[in-house]
Amino acid sequence: MNPELILAGPTASGKSAVALELAARLGAEIVAADSMQVYRGLDILSAKASLAERARIPHHALDLADISEAFTVARWLDSAQAAIGAIRRRGRTPLVVGGTGLYIRALRFGIDPNPPTSPELREALAARPLPDLVAELRARDVDAAARIDLNNRRRVERALAIALQGPPAPPASWSIAPSPSPLIVLRRDTEDLRSRIAARTDAMFAAGAVEEVLRLKAVGLRPGTTAWQALGVRPIDDLLGGRSSESQARAGLTTATRQFAKRQMTWFRREPSALWLDVAPGEAPAHTASRILEAVRHQDAG
Repeated sequence: MNPELILAGPTASGKSAVALELAARLGAEIVAADSMQVYRGLDILSAKASLAERARIPHHALDLADISEAFTVARWLDSAQAAIGAIRRRGRTPLVVGGTGLYIRALRFGIDPNPPTSPELREALAARPLPDLVAELRARDVDAAARIDLNNRRRVERALAIALQGPPAPPASWSIAPSPSPLIVLRRDTEDLRSRIAARTDAMFAAGAVEEVLRLKAVGLRPGTTAWQALGVRPIDDLLGGRSSESQARAGLTTATRQFAKRQMTWFRREPSALWLDVAPGEAPAHTASRILEAVRHQDAG
């Protein structure tokens, strides 16, 4: 089953607030497409919906794994599709919301179990040092870099080869038919997004991000786990270990978030048939929601 709508965009673009407005108007329940919100206890740094927001609008695909577990796109896709089906059976509307491009692509086009790569590309990658490959993979596909063993050269080469080939058209070998659901991507002016990211950092520290990392380290959060890649974990760990100050940790989270948002935008620019919506500084989420519904109606009419 397909969702009614997919809402995407970079971190701090305002997706969550807009999604709540959309869900209220559509009679929808939200399915999160976020590779860090699947972890139990990673609430503040993943910007997970609050308990009050979840009481207002049901959310799905959250809190699926322990903090020490690896988590795959296939596991998320199974959970998301099950949630979408259950929402439909309740007579409600599924609304998918998130910034993890790999998850959204899997939902739209399925998972290719073995996409081919050219011999020329494989040969070129084999000739490059592993640190160079890892750096480029992190720049091109942060989700792949977070979920694979970056010391495993074969896996790094494979993931980078797939990333370099760009978003493929949905071939017959993929597991499900392409989703007809509209994909709306929110876009903000660079300076506006930078300002929102800085405010987001301040809000996370005020909400207890440092205490969250300390608590999660006590129950299995370690370097090498997928959740360790969550924005803010490493600079806060440096703070907890006395290797940096709080101001340095805040700056580290802000910088990492800006870099991540840039990579997200690069991913979504390559996403087929996405509808882009520019959001003005200070624009109310309710107004953005109205514009999205109008854009979708216009697309359907066209």
